Amino acid sequence: MAELNYTTIQDYLTTLVPERPSEFQTMEAYAQKTNFPIIGPVAGQLCYQVARMIGARSVFELGSGYGYSTAWFAKAVQENGGGVVHHVVWDEKLSQMARQHLGALGYGAMTHYHVAEAVQTLKQTAGPFDLIFNDIDKEGYPDSLPVIAEKLRPGGVLIIDNMFRGGGIFDASDHSASTTGVREFTRLITTDPGWIVTLAPLRDGLIVAIKK
Repeated sequence: MAELNYTTIQDYLTTLVPERPSEFQTMEAYAQKTNFPIIGPVAGQLCYQVARMIGARSVFELGSGYGYSTAWFAKAVQENGGGVVHHVVWDEKLSQMARQHLGALGYGAMTHYHVAEAVQTLKQTAGPFDLIFNDIDKEGYPDSLPVIAEKLRPGGVLIIDNMFRGGGIFDASDHSASTTGVREFTRLITTDPGWIVTLAPLRDGLIVAIKK
């Protein structure tokens, strides 16, 4: 019997994701070429599936890059009957790239674009939301949790990326701000009785949590 290892499993999971539209593949190719950290097709498929399962029609992304994760959520929201997805980045160039990609996919009209700090934008945006996705700077993860809890509806879902921190959380000598932030966020949400939490070993670790 072949020995299971992380890379083999991730490669196998990628083969199970249905073929994406060409615009998705263009975004994936750009990420590979430039080493831009997108969530990838396996995590994207999970995000899409969860959003479909809960009938999400209002999604807020904290840290949206050039729109790859946004596209997965927008696909789900469209299939759920329509709604809104909030795309938030600091960088105007990334926002413009997202507008181009999401427009080409037919999701432009349902996407609200913000070029601003993500957590502050969430505070200022009327909720509640069915689903919140968090992929901001990792040292900011712990302070984002109370804001997320306030803006997410009961029964809503939080998805948060990079919970393995590239393996850093397993390195006892790694006390960087990013890794410390991920560890603290994990402790906070898994010990909070207001959440039901699973950490899925997809890509760089993905928390899927339901607000009670």
